[in-house]
Amino acid sequence: MEVLTRTNGREMTLAISGELDHHGAHGAMQQIDHALDAALPLSLTMDLSGVSFMDSSGIAVVLRAHRRMAALGGSLIVTGVPAQARKVFDAAGVPRLVTMQ
Repeated sequence: MEVLTRTNGREMTLAISGELDHHGAHGAMQQIDHALDAALPLSLTMDLSGVSFMDSSGIAVVLRAHRRMAALGGSLIVTGVPAQARKVFDAAGVPRLVTMQ
C-alpha cells in the first residue's frame, strides 16, 4: 500500500495504490491522517486508480477521510475507482455519503 501526496495551496490529492485490505488499511489511515494534519486542506481528492484490490477495510479508510474533512470544514471527492472497488462501495451505500467520480 502506497499513498502519494500532492498539495496545491489548500487542495490535496492522495493517490493510493496497491491492495486496500485489512493489512494495508491501517497504514493508509496513518499516512492520510499525517498528511491531513500537516496541510489542513479544504479540498481532498482521493485517487484510487492505482488500487488493485479493495475489501471493506477500504470503506473505513474513505469514511474516516470523509469525517476528517467534514471536521475541517472541507470536502472529499473520490476518483478513479476501479470496478471491483466500486462494487464494494455500492454494496455498502458509500456513494450516498461521499462524492465519487
